[in-house]
Amino acid sequence: MKAVIVCTSVSHGNTRRVADTMARVLGAKVVSPEEADPEQLAGADLVGFGSGVFYGRPHPSLTGFVEALPAGRGRAFVFATSGLPELPPASFTRPLVRRLEGKGFEVDGAFSCRAFDTWMPFKLVGGINKGRPHAQDLAAAAAFAERLRAGRDPVS
Repeated sequence: MKAVIVCTSVSHGNTRRVADTMARVLGAKVVSPEEADPEQLAGADLVGFGSGVFYGRPHPSLTGFVEALPAGRGRAFVFATSGLPELPPASFTRPLVRRLEGKGFEVDGAFSCRAFDTWMPFKLVGGINKGRPHAQDLAAAAAFAERLRAGRDPVS
């Protein structure tokens, strides 16, 4: 299987650690939106899109990249890291899933986990979720990627 992961990780490298974990399972290359080539994505069997969460949404560089993609089709998945917990009615990944589906992708699943966050006001107390993503988070990311690789429906 040919896989590519497009990842934006700007604050503490949290999202990149999750992307690298998934990439090892999938045999994927991890690239930033600035490095990603739409033709390379079109030739992939599976494309991942991941970002840290900023103001409840994926980073603008990733959403802008997805918006600029030509219509096409293929398998995709999304993932996110965040300081605050995800609330079911306001999923961090839902806006990205909708954008990808609008481009013709079949989104096979979404993964998210908590991560170290120093966004204000958390910076005043040294941040929250120190040490995250931790080994259990990364193991969950690897298990999610394994289900994708095996073609099984991943549990979000």
